[in-house]
Amino acid sequence: MKRKNISTALAMLLAAGSLAYAQEQQQPQRPARQNPEVFTGVVINGDNSVTFRYKNPKAVKVEVSGEFMEGSAQLVEKDGIWTYTTAPLASEMYFYTLSVDGSPIVDMNYSMTKDIPRWMNYFIISGEKGDIYSVQDVPHGTVSSRWYESKMLQMRRRVNVYTPAGYENSKKKYPVFYLLHGNACDENSWLDLGRAAQILDNLIAQGKAEPMIVVMTNGNPAQQAAPAYFGDTYTNANTMPGIAAFPDTFSEVIAFVESNYRTISKKEGRAIAGFSMGGGHAFTISKEMPNTFDYVGLFSAAGSNISRDEEKAKLLTMKKNGYKLYYIGCGTDDFLYRNVLAYNKQLDDIGFKYYYRETSGGHTWGPWRIFLSEMVPMLFK
Repeated sequence: MKRKNISTALAMLLAAGSLAYAQEQQQPQRPARQNPEVFTGVVINGDNSVTFRYKNPKAVKVEVSGEFMEGSAQLVEKDGIWTYTTAPLASEMYFYTLSVDGSPIVDMNYSMTKDIPRWMNYFIISGEKGDIYSVQDVPHGTVSSRWYESKMLQMRRRVNVYTPAGYENSKKKYPVFYLLHGNACDENSWLDLGRAAQILDNLIAQGKAEPMIVVMTNGNPAQQAAPAYFGDTYTNANTMPGIAAFPDTFSEVIAFVESNYRTISKKEGRAIAGFSMGGGHAFTISKEMPNTFDYVGLFSAAGSNISRDEEKAKLLTMKKNGYKLYYIGCGTDDFLYRNVLAYNKQLDDIGFKYYYRETSGGHTWGPWRIFLSEMVPMLFK
């Protein structure tokens, strides 16, 4: 028997845009500045194995956990230096957490980022994917944090906008890619965790992607901006009563972008995609605005379902209007995997063409970065 589709509301509450390996353990909060002599960091070896080194003669037990392993591993101490070496790892960006005597810590002297509400370290193994996710010696775009007025939400809201290298010195108009985040994330997440700016810089420089503007919104309607921007703690904005749903307000985002940037303000110049909750938003926005986007991407999308006749009718309208790409991606270990397959079957039943990409992995950033890296070269051709 097929598992029943999770309802849109439940899926959005469950679909946390965070790392599965870290969800059930105690999380480190904002790290205090540490003594540089305590942390000795990460060494990426020639065979792509990784050695973790931690200096603390007083520690009793030191562990490391990350996407690259099941559970956690204990570091071994010698002369006050704790070490652990992994097996060779595939090219990718990996997050990890060290735990000292049961307390998670963050290495202030190594690459770190924030995934609401946790701080984590990360490293990148070079190679095909890792090189796309890394800063390379190529022309770089500009990321600006802008504020737009939302009359529907009665507040000014923050949005991050990537403009490609050369935008400031040209008069040309550019297509726009609206890139949406999942639950427990914000407008910074695609930059900090998804490596969107690096992916765009590198693919554009390689001639694999068209220069484009990328707009990264805050999809939590109760927030003006990322909680970290205001020093707030994260709360699930989708549970806030009396506030318009984010997809209902999306026309305000488009109006702001097209009045403040040189854009190709036509269907063929617009794309929209998102993961998890953001995938659900992209699904809703594209079907409610069926003549607005030529390119749509649903990554592990929450709430995608056209079981009702009125929902099918909206997709059929989009089909009639024409579109160039409807990209669907999901990891085989994702808890939404069966729902995604069920949605694909619904599209098959109405003859709605789509591109489906399946990869290993769960409801984590690894698949979402892959989907972004693969979808971007397919846009605006």
